[in-house]
Amino acid sequence: MNLKDGVKTAENKVSSEADELSTFVRDKGKSLVDRLESYEDIINLEIGDTGLNRARTLEREFGIRQLYIKYEGDNPTGTQKDRIAFAQIYDALRREYDVVSLATCGNYGVAMALAANLAGLACKIFIPESYHTDRIAEMEDLGSEIIRLPGSYEDVVVKSSVMAMENNWYDANPGGSNTPLQISAYSQIANEIYEDLGDAPKYCAVPVSNGTLIAGIYRGFVSLYKRGKTSQIPKMIAASSSRKNPIVQSFILGLDHCRDLNPNAIRETKYNEPLINWHSFDGEEALYALRESNGEAYNISDRKMKEMTSLLGKKEGFKILPAATVGLIALLELDEKLNFEPGRFVAVLTAKY
Repeated sequence: MNLKDGVKTAENKVSSEADELSTFVRDKGKSLVDRLESYEDIINLEIGDTGLNRARTLEREFGIRQLYIKYEGDNPTGTQKDRIAFAQIYDALRREYDVVSLATCGNYGVAMALAANLAGLACKIFIPESYHTDRIAEMEDLGSEIIRLPGSYEDVVVKSSVMAMENNWYDANPGGSNTPLQISAYSQIANEIYEDLGDAPKYCAVPVSNGTLIAGIYRGFVSLYKRGKTSQIPKMIAASSSRKNPIVQSFILGLDHCRDLNPNAIRETKYNEPLINWHSFDGEEALYALRESNGEAYNISDRKMKEMTSLLGKKEGFKILPAATVGLIALLELDEKLNFEPGRFVAVLTAKY
């Protein structure tokens, strides 16, 4: 296979101010409290506060009003993964680990490599032998060690977690004890949408793979609603590659749990790879978000992803990774089906192209 998960290019650069803070964070002669404060300053400078843009041209194209795009490509490595990577490295720094490790197929690895580099921590990145991504060079340039293991992504997550435990490394893999931290990091997306709109949207559409992103955004909106900040909790829309994601399939089948798929029945392509898996590590949390918000789930084909990437470039000037467009596609398909009443609608686009 010649699979490529991730953005085509990314500078993976931060501001000169963040570089100066990084020098302080790396100095183990300084107090841990001061180093943590400086790393938190890096996070506040570089991570999140991504753009929320009114997609007026798409509104005219599809006959929908007040359609907004939350563009996560504004993060340093070009994807939403920076949010959880920097949160994990902050936690590792706080707990005084020297080495962090994780499994990845691309984007999360680059995000972790940058976050670890700025903190002065060693980073070991495990990648399935069958995966080939241009982003490996970026990880290595940022000082991370690449370790190839046989098996699927899910297999490598398990193996790398075992090795982390055996070697006393910080395990930054998805699921398990990391789920609350990652959900909290992604909940900030909901806060940013609220700050820009002044309320929650009627619908919020999100690409899903492991499920952590949609679970985090939903929890963020629930918190805002409970605090009296918003008038509603948006209905969440999950979208992924056609019949290749257990969250979407389980929801469509009306299951009360996230059922694994048959790994042998999944075909990966360069377009769908960031979305697919046979086991979603935070699938239960994602299903909960869909059920509680009276949401929807959609299967999206590679052809539609490619077409939407082209359309976004021509109509809105965005260069979006095809897999990152599935939430927007699902939202527009639901509008075609229901003919939405007036409201505000947000699609999260997770990565630049």
